[in-house]
Amino acid sequence: MENSFVIKGNICQTKIAKELDLHPCSYVVCVNGISKGIFKVLPQEYVDLPLFDYGDALIFPGMIDLHVHAPQYAFRGMCMDLELMDWLNQYTFPEEEKYENLEYADKAYDLFVNAMKKSSTTRTCIFATRHRFATELLMEKMEKSGLVSYVGKVNMDREASKGLVEESADMSAYVTFGWLNSVKGKFKNTKPILTPRFIPCCTDKLMEELREIQMAYGIPVQSHLSESKGEIEFVKSLRPDNEFYGESYNDYDLFGKNDDINADVKTVMAHCIWSSEEEVNLMLKNGVFVAHCPASNMNLTSGIAPIRKYLNLGLNIGLGSDIAGGHNLSIFRVITETIQVSKLYFRLIDENYKPLVFSEAFYLATKGGGSFFGNVGSFEHGYEFDAVIMDDSVLVHPQKLNLAERMERAVYLSLDEKNIIAKYVAGKQIL
Repeated sequence: MENSFVIKGNICQTKIAKELDLHPCSYVVCVNGISKGIFKVLPQEYVDLPLFDYGDALIFPGMIDLHVHAPQYAFRGMCMDLELMDWLNQYTFPEEEKYENLEYADKAYDLFVNAMKKSSTTRTCIFATRHRFATELLMEKMEKSGLVSYVGKVNMDREASKGLVEESADMSAYVTFGWLNSVKGKFKNTKPILTPRFIPCCTDKLMEELREIQMAYGIPVQSHLSESKGEIEFVKSLRPDNEFYGESYNDYDLFGKNDDINADVKTVMAHCIWSSEEEVNLMLKNGVFVAHCPASNMNLTSGIAPIRKYLNLGLNIGLGSDIAGGHNLSIFRVITETIQVSKLYFRLIDENYKPLVFSEAFYLATKGGGSFFGNVGSFEHGYEFDAVIMDDSVLVHPQKLNLAERMERAVYLSLDEKNIIAKYVAGKQIL
């Protein structure tokens, strides 16, 4: 059977957000790329499968990065002294203009894809640029990497630099149709996602065009929402009849639901820091995913998202690196930042919302974000088999630690940047 095997080691996951699910010296079985569960003693029916014994290594589900900008990887860790709108105009848009040049795109996307492959991330939602052929090039590279991804050609027909803004809404839609037709059925693990950059960059005409495209192709949607106060005020000036930012997407059926045809529209919105109660309720009603990006929110002085509140309400939540607003691809780092900013929210903003604990943040990085891709982010029976195996012996300690301590320490000390020894995506070993 293809992609069928057993791996052995210290298996760590979170089936529910409130607690760790730990299995020292145990087996996890993969059959045709699907997990059959975790076992202390290997069942007889699986004893003839190939066995990979990783000894005392840690075995985690693959990490999910729900929000990352591939063309921004080249200038990560730079230009961090500005707030969002100035940062976009002074640094981000000029960098993204360069992807008109396929030679530059080829070189820069190689760096990004190779880094993603070596990271703990197994699945991701990616913004490319507005350039069709550079986006197709990125999709080809992602497919070769073995990672599972959604990749979006960005749409933007206003409020951008001259070299980046698209000629018109009609031209943006025309190029998007061309892109979607070109990549349709071309890849196994790399799928298109509709990507209006955000409302400030998209005219009403373009949003209407994107609505028609979404209905025609049935693809998911990704964008940004309520990231900064200045952005929200700008959106209000552009669409004064909307009571809140999210309505600007919902008016065009790009916010989780299309009520006209009674269809779900799988949607992920990054940030949601300043979402009003009405906006949160609509996200909850429509099943919109929140991509929480704490590093970016700090770097761009945007604010602290109330993730405890969202978790308590039952919103769909995952984590994002948001390169290059965020400065590092490590989702382990994003887990720790998620916990840290929740502590600041509790202490400085609202003590009614307790800080997240480690198991909850780990859950968001795996099963929480993984649900955007289906049954992903766990080794439970029936889940797609994504795994990251790490040797934490490089994190020396003077005493013997239990598995919960080793798991938490591995994340806080960014073991994913130090010693990944194997990585599986959909049952296929890619590292």
